[in-house]
Amino acid sequence: MIRHIVMWKLKEQAAGATKQKNAEKLKLILEGLRTNIDEIKAVEVGIQINQDENEAYDVVLIMDFETDLDFQMYTRNPHHKKAMDFIEQTTEKRRFVDYKVDL
Repeated sequence: MIRHIVMWKLKEQAAGATKQKNAEKLKLILEGLRTNIDEIKAVEVGIQINQDENEAYDVVLIMDFETDLDFQMYTRNPHHKKAMDFIEQTTEKRRFVDYKVDL
């Protein structure tokens, strides 16, 4: 299984909304990908609750895929690309890791 973890630091204002509103919208967008992309086996999205910590990232995504090919198909899917359009408008930093999970 492949696990894909991404963290984003959002802009204070972007796409006509505040950081908090964009975090909520991003959560909905990312969770909705599972409906449209069969290769996603599991998805979890969290919004940072510690607003006092400057170094903390704002949104985290954890996704699981059965195979490397499934992960590659996800990255090429038009629904993923549409989500990336919103992400690129609203984020200032991104960190990620992809790794194999032994079951």
